[in-house]
Amino acid sequence: MSCIKLFLYQTPSGGPDGEMGASMRYLSQRFAMQNDEVKAILNDIGTEELAHLEMVGSLVHQLTKNATSSEIENSPFATYFIDHGKGVWPTSAAGQAFTSMSFAVKGDPITDLVEDLAAEQKARTTYDNILRVSDDPDVNRVISYLRMREVVHFQRFGEALDIVQSQCKK
Repeated sequence: MSCIKLFLYQTPSGGPDGEMGASMRYLSQRFAMQNDEVKAILNDIGTEELAHLEMVGSLVHQLTKNATSSEIENSPFATYFIDHGKGVWPTSAAGQAFTSMSFAVKGDPITDLVEDLAAEQKARTTYDNILRVSDDPDVNRVISYLRMREVVHFQRFGEALDIVQSQCKK
């Protein structure tokens, strides 16, 4: 694997729409949810996003573990390598490290769930963009699976929003 594409595969971990931000967002938002079913949805999806983070980390590790010094030296991975070696550090495709500013928690159920719907669509788009430029079938299978899960999460958050909004009408 050429290190040139590393950041394409790395961005789902710590990019602005990545798995780390998603898991932290959902696991943090659940505390303000008053409905137990919605709280459980956030907990389940937040936990699944942690599993996705592990999948992305494993993918990046597998793609870089046999990289040669010249591959690293002549790629965008060179500056990353100086700080992190072949370790998996959550970063965006542009090389920006993950920060907690990548996720939002407002404490308002409707606001947070609408944020979650948007976050899942942005993550889906990130995976679509990776699939447009990736020519590695093994990587593409993993990315396609993760993309599919973003669609399911979007549907579940839509259900959660319906539950919260129906309670507001009562």
